[in-house]
Amino acid sequence: MRFRWPRRRGRLLAAAAALAVAAGAGTWAVTADDGPTVHRSDAVLEMPEAPGSPRTVRIDTSFFTAGDPGRPRPAVLIGHGFGGSKDDTRAAAERLAAEGYAVLTWSARGFGDSTGRIGLNDPDAEVADVRRLIDWLAERPEVALDTEGDPRVGVTGASYGGAIALLAAGHDDRVDAIAPQITYWDLAEALFPDGVFKRLWAGILFTTGSTEAGYVDRSAGTPGAPGCGRFTEELCDLYERVAVSGEPDEAARRLLTERSPVAVAENIDVPTLVIQGQHDSLFPLDQSDAMATAIAAGGAPVAVDWIWAGHDGGVAETGRTDRRVLDWFDRYLKDDEGVDTGPAFRATRITGFDSTDGATLLRGATGDAYPGLSGHPETVELTGGEQTFVNPAGGSPPAVSAVPGLGALGDFTALGFGLSLDFPGQYARFESEPLAETVRVTGAPTVRLHIESDQPSAVLFAKVYDIAPDGGQQALPAQLVAPVRIDGVAAGRTVDVQLPAIDYPFEAGHRMRLVLSTTDLGYASPAEPATHTVSLAGPGLTVPTAPDVSTGAAPLPWWTWGLPLAAAALAAGLLLTGRPAASTPAPDPRLADVPLKITGLTKRYAKSADRYAVQDLSFQVARGQVLGLLGPNGAGKTTTLRMLMGLITPDAGEIRVFGHAIRPGAPVLSRVGAFVEGAGFLPHLSGRANLELYWRATGRPADDAHLDEALEIAGLGSAVERAVRTYSQGMRQRLAIAQAMLGLPELLILDEPTNGLDPPQIRAMRDVMIRYAAEGRTVIVSSHLLAEVEQTCTHLVVMAGGRLVQSGPVADIVGHGHTLLIGTPRPLTDALLAEVSALPGVAAAEPAEGGLLVRLDGDGAEAGAAGLLVELVRLGIPVHSMGPHRRLEDAFLTLIGGA
Repeated sequence: MRFRWPRRRGRLLAAAAALAVAAGAGTWAVTADDGPTVHRSDAVLEMPEAPGSPRTVRIDTSFFTAGDPGRPRPAVLIGHGFGGSKDDTRAAAERLAAEGYAVLTWSARGFGDSTGRIGLNDPDAEVADVRRLIDWLAERPEVALDTEGDPRVGVTGASYGGAIALLAAGHDDRVDAIAPQITYWDLAEALFPDGVFKRLWAGILFTTGSTEAGYVDRSAGTPGAPGCGRFTEELCDLYERVAVSGEPDEAARRLLTERSPVAVAENIDVPTLVIQGQHDSLFPLDQSDAMATAIAAGGAPVAVDWIWAGHDGGVAETGRTDRRVLDWFDRYLKDDEGVDTGPAFRATRITGFDSTDGATLLRGATGDAYPGLSGHPETVELTGGEQTFVNPAGGSPPAVSAVPGLGALGDFTALGFGLSLDFPGQYARFESEPLAETVRVTGAPTVRLHIESDQPSAVLFAKVYDIAPDGGQQALPAQLVAPVRIDGVAAGRTVDVQLPAIDYPFEAGHRMRLVLSTTDLGYASPAEPATHTVSLAGPGLTVPTAPDVSTGAAPLPWWTWGLPLAAAALAAGLLLTGRPAASTPAPDPRLADVPLKITGLTKRYAKSADRYAVQDLSFQVARGQVLGLLGPNGAGKTTTLRMLMGLITPDAGEIRVFGHAIRPGAPVLSRVGAFVEGAGFLPHLSGRANLELYWRATGRPADDAHLDEALEIAGLGSAVERAVRTYSQGMRQRLAIAQAMLGLPELLILDEPTNGLDPPQIRAMRDVMIRYAAEGRTVIVSSHLLAEVEQTCTHLVVMAGGRLVQSGPVADIVGHGHTLLIGTPRPLTDALLAEVSALPGVAAAEPAEGGLLVRLDGDGAEAGAAGLLVELVRLGIPVHSMGPHRRLEDAFLTLIGGA
């Protein structure tokens, strides 16, 4: 029997949705990779402008099929994002068509080649258009029908298109399954969270829809209202009214809610796959939580997937999510009960970076049930007494957290170049003690506060920072902040404040810092000056955890078993051949205090007389240095490190460590700790047992191991007592680094030490290396993370093609100066350039391709990018990107390009 989810609404009469092909019909065929030929036909369909209106709009569509045209198959509608068109969904449409679906894409009203005005998914406009598109599908011979006029159909799309998927299911009971992605449940709450105007995001959205100066509604042949562009006049009025006042009124909230999926929540009763972004200040995770909770309450199957990307950037998981959407539709449109639709809940987590190409490594954490945003609560106690702070007149200067379109710059925070900024006197903060063990927050923390003010209401922006052990680094998870409007505070009021929903590990030894600010760059703050007093009304933060959500462990690499076997075979071969040991040169007393000196080092490839892995390499390292060994793949870095460790023998040249020549098994190697090409562990033993076993094999006294210090560096907490086979990739990486540091060697060699670590762990690793060298030891690190190397290393050796390209202090190689490249959507006028040049801390500003270059003077360099960003936004300059113009990456590419 065909699976049918219960219906609660009457059938939409096909006669009420008659369509006509107006123009532009055509047919194309494309061949998918290793799949059937996909046929595409384009058509422009005429639809009523409004119910009962004689005027029409033209909707531009594309229809995709593959295989036998006489074989009915389920249909899928794919909606596009705001500001896009049907062309943006073509690739996804072709993939679904090749998998046996009839796929229809279209440009929504006011976008692409479709006419009409943007109504933000008005039920009588954009939603009605989708219902008529379903009517059109019901007439196609390629589409399978449940009953006459009722096609078997699913709807998917991202952002604006994700909302139309939800709305289609809520307004048309012929929809059978949906897969909305990174979208909203209540647009009013998304743009006016807790009654606070999300100024920058709203401005970007309305600017996107108003970019056509002198726009003419081609369906009516009349110009739009001044400044409204492609929006309907009521939406134009709404935005202008709210933007001027800085606060949403009840009419604005009501209109946006009526056009949101929440308005038809009780009617959405079909299987729903919710895909939402963790890096999304426009539609945060609380929007997906509300939709998942409401739809599941109606009895429909729901799965929730938190991806690593969002409207603020992140890492796209398109291949995986496309596959999951396909599986979802295969199960609920094709009724294939054998399809695995995936876990009820999945959250993507970062585990490190690929050492070969620098790509972010991601892994899924899964659970059999969606934990929601409250999860299993734990209390993290906070300290800090009653604090008084102010809202500045005009709400300026604003604090900086999420910046629309630049949220991905939160990655800079993990690399020491964050944009988070709070101004003294404008915030209160409360802080935890160092965490005894890692706390993985999955959901939305809450805190109870008591607030008093000299104004009747207060607008605050709440956020939780991750503070490094030394207090010098702070990271704002996903760059998210929660705006809160609290009324009735003149006489004092106790409230519970919910913070942004995240999936984030606060590492052992780190602290949580709750900050309540009166301003934020992305939002409208009250213009009137105010003084607030706040204190904790509870023990601290209530943080949700999800112990039933587990991160999948990576399989053990082949070398865990392969390297010991290879070593045994090599030893046997040497014994059988009886090759005499080469003589070892005498120590050089002049180099007794020099950790490393390499002279003329050369290594040819096997069976090659003229191809070199390393050729005539020479450099020297001093105590207290952190040396970065850089070079593209094939540069000879790992070969050099293996020769340094005595694992392979050079063809020519010499390596001396503290004056001693390196040979396999040289005693001086006991003063060297190394992590090269991974470490092998016995999977059935605990992390601690593996380290103890390794140290006993050295034959050195147990007290010399400094095991506790090494475990503290590893930061594994109680996991060090678990079997290594249960470890994730990042945990095994940290254990390997701790193994390299056993005995606190004077020379530490690390090959890609941050591979497998998440951003907080990378920061901790950076601190470890810097402190390690500051105590008079030496660290050599090979890494592909150039920004990380630039912050960690004091000196560099750059290699290409096996040769030395350049060596010396980082500052000498990178070059000096504090120049930022600012990306803008259009060139700046001379007047704006002059205003930027006149800003405090700016030495010069000049046009550049895609934006402008800003050179900071001493004061500007100290204030940093965050301070400049505030000033640029104040001048009304739309900033799409911001970054250093001359950093190690530029110098590195220049050097290897000329090698």
